[in-house]
Amino acid sequence: MATSDRHLADIGSALARHRAALEHRAVVVAADRDTFLAGLDAIATGEPAAHVVGGVVSGEPPSGVVFVFPGQGSQWLGMAAELLDASTVFAESIDQCAQALAPHIEWNLLDVLRETSDGSALERVEVVQPALWAVMVSLAQVWRSLGIEPSAVIGHSQGEIAAACAAGVLSLEDGARLVALRSRLIAQELAGHGGMVSLATSSDQARDLLTGRDDVWIATVNGPTSTVIAGSPAALTDVMAQAEATGIRARAIAVDYASHTPHVERVREQLLQIAAPITPHTGDIP
Repeated sequence: MATSDRHLADIGSALARHRAALEHRAVVVAADRDTFLAGLDAIATGEPAAHVVGGVVSGEPPSGVVFVFPGQGSQWLGMAAELLDASTVFAESIDQCAQALAPHIEWNLLDVLRETSDGSALERVEVVQPALWAVMVSLAQVWRSLGIEPSAVIGHSQGEIAAACAAGVLSLEDGARLVALRSRLIAQELAGHGGMVSLATSSDQARDLLTGRDDVWIATVNGPTSTVIAGSPAALTDVMAQAEATGIRARAIAVDYASHTPHVERVREQLLQIAAPITPHTGDIP
C-alpha cells in the first residue's frame, strides 16, 4: 500500500465489493494516504486509533426487512389523514411526535396532516420536513406493531433523522429538535438562493453536463437513470436547457435552496450548535 499509486477510493471499492466478507473486520476512516497507512498500522499492531473501527460479526449473513426512509419530496396532501383515524398505533405515535416538536415549532402537526384541500403549508420547508419525519417515524411504529421488525434501517437526507429514531440512536425528543431546527435554519439562511432539478439520466451523463461549472453540482443519485442536480437558479436554467437540447428530460423541483451542495456549508456552524445538546445512543438496529 505504501508504494502503490492506486487511488484510495479504488482500493476501498475493491475491498468492499470484491473481497470476502470475513468474520473479523476493521474500517479505516481517512482523507489522505498517510492517515490511511497509519490506520492500517494500528490494525496490524492491535493499537487503538480514533479513525479505526473494528469488530466481529456473526457467521450468518444479515437478512430480513430493511426500513428505508426517504428525503423531502415524498410528501403529498392528506398523506396521513386516513391513517390517523384507521390506526391507533399511528395516531398515538403522531401525537408523541407532535409533543416532541411543540417546543420548536409555531404550527400544529395534526392540523397540517389532516388538511386535505390546502397544500400551502407543505410548501414550506420548515413545515414539510418535520411533518414527513413524524409520518415516517409513525409508519415504522405501525409496521413494528404488526410484527414486522427491521433488520436494518437506512435514510436519505432528513430520512436519516427518522432512521436514527427508529434504530434507537436518537430519542424522539432529540430527533424532533434536530429536524425542526435544521429545517427552520434552511428556511432562514438558504431558501431563495438556489434550486434543484431532476434529470432523467445517469450520474455520468449529468456530470458531463456540469463539466466546467462551479455553480451547480450533483446532489443525489436516485437510480441508474435518475439524478438530481442543485445550485444557483441561473446555472440550473442553463443546464436544463442544455439537457433538453440533448434529449434528456429535466424537471425543476419545487424548492428554492440547493441541498447537498457547498451552499449548505454556510450553515455548518449553526447546525453544529443545534446538534450540540443532542445525545446519540448506541441503538439496537444497524
